[in-house]
Amino acid sequence: MTGRILVVDDDAAIRTVVREALHRAGHVVELAATLAAARTRIPAFAPDVLVTDVILPDGNGLDMLAGLIALRPGMPAIVMSAQNTLTTAVRATEEGAFDYLPKPFDLGELCRSVDAALAIGRREPAGPEGDAVTDGLPLIGRSPAMQDVYRTIARVVANDLTVLVLGESGTGKELVAQAIHDLGPRAARPFVAINMAAIPRDLIESELFGHERGAFTGAAQRSIGRFEQAQGGTLFLDEIGDMPIDAQTRLLRVLQAGAFTTVGGTRQIVADVRVIAATHKDLTALIADGRFREDLYYRLNVVPVRLPPLRQRGADIIDLARHFLDRAAVEGLPRKRLSNEACARLLLHDWPGNVRELENVMRRTAVLARADVIDAALLDAELGGDTRQMERAADGDGALADVVDQWMAGWFRNGAAAIPDGLYDRLLPAFEGPLLRHVLVAARGNQLRAARMLGINRNTLRKKLVSLGIEAADLRRTEGTPDG
Repeated sequence: MTGRILVVDDDAAIRTVVREALHRAGHVVELAATLAAARTRIPAFAPDVLVTDVILPDGNGLDMLAGLIALRPGMPAIVMSAQNTLTTAVRATEEGAFDYLPKPFDLGELCRSVDAALAIGRREPAGPEGDAVTDGLPLIGRSPAMQDVYRTIARVVANDLTVLVLGESGTGKELVAQAIHDLGPRAARPFVAINMAAIPRDLIESELFGHERGAFTGAAQRSIGRFEQAQGGTLFLDEIGDMPIDAQTRLLRVLQAGAFTTVGGTRQIVADVRVIAATHKDLTALIADGRFREDLYYRLNVVPVRLPPLRQRGADIIDLARHFLDRAAVEGLPRKRLSNEACARLLLHDWPGNVRELENVMRRTAVLARADVIDAALLDAELGGDTRQMERAADGDGALADVVDQWMAGWFRNGAAAIPDGLYDRLLPAFEGPLLRHVLVAARGNQLRAARMLGINRNTLRKKLVSLGIEAADLRRTEGTPDG
């Protein structure tokens, strides 16, 4: 399917590359560098799909998106942005965008999104127009792996579809559930979380559905369960894989019927709740072993959200570490910052405990570091790492390849089935980030000099710094040094 595509971006290089890719796919493409030009071209060109950047010389593309769509009702809009946050993804969806593509993006992905927009047509706005999405959301990260998570969240916040959050322990599954609740229409109602692995087997039904007085020994009075506590809001069922099979049967009936009775009760209570479940276990393996109901799995797995382990998130590790240090300082712990060598050391660690482990390490080192700066030696002591890794990395390309090989082994330990798509784009920021930080320090923050040292164009360097969330000014060794 081919169509007329209007591309709006103030970067001439991006406009050219996108135009050529869409031309090769058979589309007719026109270009605009500003919102004003887009407003002029839409009535004249009558595009089938709008592809627009967010930050433009004469305004914010998201602020103007509804107005641009109104010029050609039914026109799907694809938003692309270097502001790769959950806020941007959710707001793009709320403002009526058909799709959101974080920069840098794969041209094949753009072409597939355009094809889908042409085939399906414009998606209705996910929420009321004009509602502001606040910052301070619980999820942090600009890596491609997290962009996939943000885009999925943005597509489900406005509806009541059941979500199953999958990921290793410590990856932040409850934060995802909280974000879906906080950004959706149930935000003003309760968010109730229950860990199925922490409840004694014989009390699970009472905890979930409540009980009547005299329903069992010790039931001296009526008690409301988590479903009733969450009425109008969201019920988060954590570690659903640890739920006993008999309790699974009762939960399935509630999800099917939309109502429940308390233990020992007879009155049907409507379950006006959104259910989000999570697990670190392989539910399909549990089904094969007869320990999880297949029909319940399909009831829960309406929209899966797969959280990447921390070791696959590249430069997000540094952003999260700095966030945890800032939060520790707000809570009264000493304010500390990471040295460049410490940042490199964090990237070498495998993080088996994921984000939870990183937070604990940052809180401990904030207390233990004697100076204002946390160095690599302290992290080595905390992580139990081999400092020879860093020494070998400094010895030459061959030694560096050995270190990279060891670091990447974590990606492949579970075989091909565990390897995510887009591996190249996911791994590259993990190597580019430390490289750019060290070169900028050596260049004292001067981007022109750093670009020469790297052998790349200064504009290319600037774009990479934006995509990786690196602030050149923070990496200067001397104050007042000009910023290329």
